[in-house]
Amino acid sequence: MTTIAAQPHSGEAVDAGRRETLTVIDNRTGKSYELPISEGTIRGLDLRQIKREEEDFGLMAYDPGYANVAACKSAITYLDGDRGILQYRGYPIEQLAERSTFLEVAYLLIHGELPGRAELEAWSHEVTIHTFVHENVKGFMQGFRHDAHPMGMLLGAVGALSTFYPDAKAIDDPEVRYLQTIRLIAKMPTLAAFAFRHSRGQPYVYPDNELSYPGNFLSMMYKMSELRYEPDPRLERALDVLFILHADHEQNCSTSAVRGVGSSRVDPYSAIAGGIAALYGPLHGGANEAVLRMLARIERKENIPDFLKGVEEGKERLMGFGHRVYRNYDPRAKIIKRAAEDVFEVTGARNPRLDIALELERIALEDEYFISRKLYPNVDFYSGLIYESLGLPVEMFPVMFAIGRTAGWVANWLEQVGDHEQRIARPRQIYTGARDRDYVPIEERP
Repeated sequence: MTTIAAQPHSGEAVDAGRRETLTVIDNRTGKSYELPISEGTIRGLDLRQIKREEEDFGLMAYDPGYANVAACKSAITYLDGDRGILQYRGYPIEQLAERSTFLEVAYLLIHGELPGRAELEAWSHEVTIHTFVHENVKGFMQGFRHDAHPMGMLLGAVGALSTFYPDAKAIDDPEVRYLQTIRLIAKMPTLAAFAFRHSRGQPYVYPDNELSYPGNFLSMMYKMSELRYEPDPRLERALDVLFILHADHEQNCSTSAVRGVGSSRVDPYSAIAGGIAALYGPLHGGANEAVLRMLARIERKENIPDFLKGVEEGKERLMGFGHRVYRNYDPRAKIIKRAAEDVFEVTGARNPRLDIALELERIALEDEYFISRKLYPNVDFYSGLIYESLGLPVEMFPVMFAIGRTAGWVANWLEQVGDHEQRIARPRQIYTGARDRDYVPIEERP
């Protein structure tokens, strides 16, 4: 048995302001170890010195899902789940969603500071002139089946960009890194819109560089026979807010995937493709689809009490509530709820599921069962309603997520490339299989 005790080493009194250490006593051997504490963590490799015998491998930490492991140091996003705080580079998400634009937020995530007017104009211009993709990319996407999932198409297309831009492999060149950053943020909406049009059997629409970032995306999605698509400013703004809210969220599954793949020093397109693959999963990018299915099953507000009773009895699942990190109201959910009203005003039809969602939230937040478990609405609870009201199929929901998250993925990739402490990701395992078996010829096997 091994115990970890935060106690003075060798019986000495500890001056908390002077020494930041953790004393570990290995009850198997009686030995004592003093591990340095830095920024609330101990180094995982420091555990390796704790051995029963000298030839032992040493202790490891077993943590499925990395629930309590810090794999990197980052200055991009601060998240306090207990207090419901989300900040990009120190700026509250509420202020950015209210006052900023997605391109300004993307600049903030990449560069670390909000841009001045001239910097923002130059940045926006750079992104705008890189929205077109090579014609061969269009041919590549046309090769998918008519019923191909848009997220699978986006995954393949982004990965394929590494073959269109072989210069991206020079990741130690800051100018090359900057160019790929611009390309990824600029081309992601184009590829996403192409995937949507492909699923509809409609011709692809090229970017309109006279439009804003969200306005251009709406044009590529919905333009038909009109000479020029004029997006509704309220839809533009609602979409911009959604992109801002999805831009980054600390070391989630997809961001960790980007860093894991990127740790091999591969080009950023391949690393971002890893993030898209992770976001493809129903537990990550597909969570808002599950919310819509739940609301459809509830059908009417009158059915909510029985549904919540089923949740408490373990017969139903309350989707869109609770979060791996948040133990408070997800600040993004409050903002999205307001944005939903703007979208319904434009579309002219209030999504009836919104009323069910609002009543479900009201009742759940007054129920001691959910309060005691700190189950509050998260960003997925309302985002699917907006996408549905925009006429998007559920297959496009994670694609919309990916457009905004690209800025955060690239920011993390850039930070990792410049972090000299980082090494190729290589977690350990606890082996549970057989050992030391002799090969048996096939004719002798039972």
